[in-house]
Amino acid sequence: MNVQARTTALYCATLAGLLMLSACGKNEQAASPTPAAPATTAPAPTAPTPAATTPTPTPATTAPAPANTTPAPASTSGKSASIQPANDIKVAAVTLGSAVDASHIISKVQRRFAPTDKAIYASVTTLGSTDRASLSADWSYVDGKEQPFSSTTESLATDGPATTTFKVQNPNAWPVGQYKVVISLNGKAVASENFEVRG
Repeated sequence: MNVQARTTALYCATLAGLLMLSACGKNEQAASPTPAAPATTAPAPTAPTPAATTPTPTPATTAPAPANTTPAPASTSGKSASIQPANDIKVAAVTLGSAVDASHIISKVQRRFAPTDKAIYASVTTLGSTDRASLSADWSYVDGKEQPFSSTTESLATDGPATTTFKVQNPNAWPVGQYKVVISLNGKAVASENFEVRG
């Protein structure tokens, strides 16, 4: 019985040792998944990629900055506003004649001229005020095919009614026929007067 008790004790001790060894093997396998855990942290660098996408909205934040430059054109239209008063001025009358007084206003209004008249004047009366405007007179001979022969532009700055006088000269005799003068304000035709030269 003693032998059998020893054999049983030895058997139990061997079994306990095997169980301990197998438990140690399991601990080593459990420990081996721990290095796999850094592999699980490898996806963590993928997380910064969305973080890198976060700066993309930052350039989008810079995109509104150009939207802030939109008011800059508004300030440019502010410059246009300084020219805008030119729209508050209008041409009230155009008179033609062959002589002017000391104030450069036509002294005798006429629509018929002689070929020997050395100068023909067009006085343009404007109403309103402006800091800066331009008045132009374009002269044409209109018998048959229209033939422009003179163009003059004057700057205008006024705070009330004003008269601007244009003049064309011919050292020779004016050809007999029909003529026209077109008055433009800031590049836009606003008045036209016909006249004639008779022998």
